[in-house]
Amino acid sequence: MKLPLMPKATAVWLIENTTISFNQISEFCGLHELEVQGIADGDVAVGMQGYDPIDNNQLTKDEIIKCEQDSSLGLKLISSDVIDNLPPRKKDTKYTPISLRQEKPYAILWLIKRYPTELTSSQIAKLT
Repeated sequence: MKLPLMPKATAVWLIENTTISFNQISEFCGLHELEVQGIADGDVAVGMQGYDPIDNNQLTKDEIIKCEQDSSLGLKLISSDVIDNLPPRKKDTKYTPISLRQEKPYAILWLIKRYPTELTSSQIAKLT
């Protein structure tokens, strides 16, 4: 199941601005129901700014009104052809410690791997 962008901030907004049940919010945001209750009590996500799912085209106002009236319904994320058709993201390399990043051979190797055609040898020499 697809989750909304920034699930905790979305849950904060839904708790503050709607009367949807904690169970509905937890299912929509992919959070545990006790975590949603903690957000409502002020124990979790203290000071977090809410993220409006209506303005960001993740939910419609009609969907929220329907779910407020019937607690057995679940919120449904608006599907987007652009997001659904994105290719899978290429896995990045692992974290490189700062001490290794500052060594010239590793820096040159990193530049050659990341920008094989964009940089010339003289540009790499200037950068390192």
